[in-house]
Amino acid sequence: MKLIYTILCLFCCSASYGQTTILKGKVMDAMDRFSLPGATLRLEPGNRYTVSNVNGDFEFLSVPAGTYTLSVNYLGYQAYTKQISVNGKQEQLEVLLSSSSQTIGEVSVMGDIVKGQARALNQQKNNSNITNIISSDQVGRFPDQNIGDALKRVPGITMQNDQGEARNIIIRGLSPELNSVTLNGDRIPSAEGDNRNVQMDLIPADMISTIEVNKTLTPDMDADAIGGSVNLITRAVPNKQRISATLGGGYMPIREKGIYNGSLVYGNRFADNKLGIVLSGTIQTQNFGSDNIEAVWDQHDNRVFMDQMDIRKYDVQRIRRSFSLATDYEINSRNRLELNAIYNWRDDRENRYRTRYRSMEWDKDKQTYIGDIRRETKGGIDKNNNNTRLEDQRVLNFSLKGEHLLTSKLDFDWAASYSKASEDRPHERYIDYQMRKVELGQDLTDPNKPLVIDNNQDYSAFGMRKLTENHDYTSEDEFGAKFNFRLPLSIIDGQKGRLRFGGRLRLKNKKRDNIFYEYTPVAAVFGAMSTLPMENWSGNNYQPGSQYIPGGFINKRFLGVWDLTNRDLFEEKADPSEYLAVNYKAKEIITAGYVRWDQNFTERTSMIVGARIEHTSIDYSGNFVEDEEDLISAVNNKNSYINILPSLTLRHDVTNDFILRAAVTTSLARPNYYALAPFINSLPGDTEIDAGNPNLKATYATNFDLMAENYFQNVGLVSAGAFYKRLNNFIYRYADRSYTSSKFANDFPDISNPIPTGEEWRFTQSRNGNNVDVYGFEVAFQRQLDFLPGKFLKGFGIYTNYTYTYSKAHGIQSSEDGDERTGLRLPRTAPHMFNGSLSWENNRFSARVSANYTAAYLDEITESSFYDAYYDRQFFIDANASYKITGQFRIFGEANNLTNQPLRYYQGTKERMMQLEYYRPRFNLGLKFDL
Repeated sequence: MKLIYTILCLFCCSASYGQTTILKGKVMDAMDRFSLPGATLRLEPGNRYTVSNVNGDFEFLSVPAGTYTLSVNYLGYQAYTKQISVNGKQEQLEVLLSSSSQTIGEVSVMGDIVKGQARALNQQKNNSNITNIISSDQVGRFPDQNIGDALKRVPGITMQNDQGEARNIIIRGLSPELNSVTLNGDRIPSAEGDNRNVQMDLIPADMISTIEVNKTLTPDMDADAIGGSVNLITRAVPNKQRISATLGGGYMPIREKGIYNGSLVYGNRFADNKLGIVLSGTIQTQNFGSDNIEAVWDQHDNRVFMDQMDIRKYDVQRIRRSFSLATDYEINSRNRLELNAIYNWRDDRENRYRTRYRSMEWDKDKQTYIGDIRRETKGGIDKNNNNTRLEDQRVLNFSLKGEHLLTSKLDFDWAASYSKASEDRPHERYIDYQMRKVELGQDLTDPNKPLVIDNNQDYSAFGMRKLTENHDYTSEDEFGAKFNFRLPLSIIDGQKGRLRFGGRLRLKNKKRDNIFYEYTPVAAVFGAMSTLPMENWSGNNYQPGSQYIPGGFINKRFLGVWDLTNRDLFEEKADPSEYLAVNYKAKEIITAGYVRWDQNFTERTSMIVGARIEHTSIDYSGNFVEDEEDLISAVNNKNSYINILPSLTLRHDVTNDFILRAAVTTSLARPNYYALAPFINSLPGDTEIDAGNPNLKATYATNFDLMAENYFQNVGLVSAGAFYKRLNNFIYRYADRSYTSSKFANDFPDISNPIPTGEEWRFTQSRNGNNVDVYGFEVAFQRQLDFLPGKFLKGFGIYTNYTYTYSKAHGIQSSEDGDERTGLRLPRTAPHMFNGSLSWENNRFSARVSANYTAAYLDEITESSFYDAYYDRQFFIDANASYKITGQFRIFGEANNLTNQPLRYYQGTKERMMQLEYYRPRFNLGLKFDL
């Protein structure tokens, strides 16, 4: 209550401070009046300086009356100086900067690529922590459809792909579970059922103004970001009316179908510039697919062979829609409000045709393999779902924020937000026909492309195995609130110092609610496979090779047309083995407080020191299931823990453009939701148990970072840095093939024991390892080559970066007896990552060719090296170009994945292919209007 009374008093007294002045203003481009974030502003005499925010706004607090020289420094722009008089009244300034290439009587020829780099580099240069910034102009100059594709251009970042688009983010070799994603500083919930991953392919690239990758944290930031924190910043309100529209179309050779996209932006200021509004909307439609083969390898009697192999064909329609609203209202010179909202909605309509060869075993007598063949069609109902499986994913975020100058020395800001993510898969259908115990050959001459030799093309021998329909639903919502106070506090005369403190609340709810039914035809409507409508796919143009023939499948329209609820035709039976063990509910309450002190020692040396404390309370519910379908009991678990996270950040400006940064920080990563759920799934028929682990500890990391950056005034950067992370209690997937009744009794003393005495089962569970050491370094270079002779050569620019990461894990058990696997890296730690691009532009034309490379890395640890899964190396080449027809109209073209890079996993060794999926290139052409 004392704090509330103090704040009220400060509000009441704020008008009485008249001896000093609050100097506020905005920094803009003189030509187009776009806001310029990251500008350094200084007042002389004295050592007063500040940096413009993402909207170009700045403020100097508590400025005594007098005459000052205001100077502004911004890469790529002419130096700005102006004499101003401060007389005790609040001042509002408008700072207009001209590009450094502008001369008298000549229009600026600074290209769009360079302008985008200038905005990004100025923010990166003046941020207090180690960051990488990508502006909207940079995003627009790469041929990227979604935010994930744009992020893979950042040093130290690689992405895991899904259906040809970047989805899961890996920062400095650390998996998605060890990173965080925010939208305008608010956490984005996850639509994934098992984990906390934010799907980066859900948000279109053109809905975001700036991407900020924080590789070190300060105490005022959420602590759950060991690898880094990605902050997506939506469009800010423009300083004048802006109307922008894009219309495009393209071609996807994989299915010889089209791409269609469009976007519209409108923004303006009203009510004497007090109220600003910007509305954005975009829609993207793609018709594509993928060609995929998969294999599961096993070994027996010194024979390495495929236990299972799939040949898959996917047809996909992806529709992405996004709408956003941003408003700000300046109540008066001391109080300002912001309201932001964004809604992302993606529909994936998919059909999958899968031929599976399974349970293949060597028959010594026949000298061949014996196994089963299954031919499965995946789809959905005809009504609304167009005979496809519909995956409906949505993410929405609403936030209200306030900024208040309580006195000339104390400011206060607050924010409240609500976010929700969901994934709904209604009426998902499968029909599966089977032929059992048939002779199959295996050609393993090239294990990179193994082949099952199948001479069983008589579809009349295939009988129906299963007809199913399921409805899967996952949702996560989060309410967040935070507040921050800032006031001057310096222990060194004449040097800037500031104290910040505040609090944070996060209320999270997650649930997965799936249901699955199997249908048995009552009437004779389903005969042998050959008697039903079928689709047949040959190996022609099949990307893994024409030797792979998907073959025949039940027609998707035949699958979708049936009314499965008609009891005259079908008998319905729930199949708990498909949903009972995976359903769960989770509640988390996270409260945090922090204190942060910024202190300048000299004009060139500064420090940030502070600490954050986070309290986590969890309440999880899961199911104890036996034999996949018998619910023994519901299981509930509650837990709480506290983390204290100190940090220290140092910065030294050797020159105005050469900066050294060092940081020692701490951070954490909470376990995945499903890993914490207290479920037990007992499978006596397979002698297997899979269990959650509600006693998992959060991974705690101590991070050391060093970075040197040299910025070029003509817009460029060369940087080099090193990092080391020590992760304690890291989480891995434990597997024990000799799990006994006594071990179960020890691990689950309150649960009835499903393992008979004397038997050994396979047991899997997420567990905490001891620690992991992660080392690495990164280098980056970008600049315009304007030092080259001739007007043509000066138009070239280079953007390139490389990151090396090495890790070593300790404490990974291979059995309950304490056997430890050694020499393992942390999963998803990519050792080598490289980005490079060469661009050229003048005042009308711009073009860029880009390359992205990621080396192979361990993806999943199993019980032995033979079964470990690896994500193979990837190399992409993309290209794009644009031409200004007039000052408002631009035509552009884009080409992605010119290398036809497949998604490839391998098992144990590089030669044993696990998955090989091709997408082919993507081409897009469009027109952009900007007023």
